[in-house]
Amino acid sequence: MLYICIVNKKEKILTAALELLVEKGIHNTPMSAIAKAASTGMGTIYNYFPNKEILINEIYLRIKEDEKSAFVAFDTSMPIKTQFENYSTSIINFFINNPSYFKFMEQLQASPIITQESRAEGNKSIEPVALLLKQGQQERIIKNIAIDEILMFIGGAVLSYLRWYFSQSKTSATSLKNQTQMVWDAIKE
Repeated sequence: MLYICIVNKKEKILTAALELLVEKGIHNTPMSAIAKAASTGMGTIYNYFPNKEILINEIYLRIKEDEKSAFVAFDTSMPIKTQFENYSTSIINFFINNPSYFKFMEQLQASPIITQESRAEGNKSIEPVALLLKQGQQERIIKNIAIDEILMFIGGAVLSYLRWYFSQSKTSATSLKNQTQMVWDAIKE
């Protein structure tokens, strides 16, 4: 029973932190505000997270772990283009369905707060896409450009689309399809 209370406190801190960091910004959210929002004391928060950077890295890693769910139904027997379209649609819908995740990750794009270790672990969430791109290159379907560069391009397109999506009061069902087609057209051989 004690274990459940400990997990719940940690989860409560992480949930409160995510909400505040998205609302007020990473640099404008002190640990004291997170402790207050989580209804816990400063000692308790520092028992779990010795500093704000460690807390932020924990949230980052949890989002990246959840992001892997976008690949659960990734069927590698389908054509490369279909797999890419499924990936693109899935990852965009993942962030549309989790807007606080998107807003949090957007703040961290070039932030030195995320450690190299966390970034390396977080990159595991996109391994299925890297493998898809490599397979596409071997089959001469995807341009022969460094995989990291293609992933950077795709990530930039996803980020731009999501920024646009969240700034609109109304979007059409075809906008996601159009976005996916434009990215595919840019990376295909």
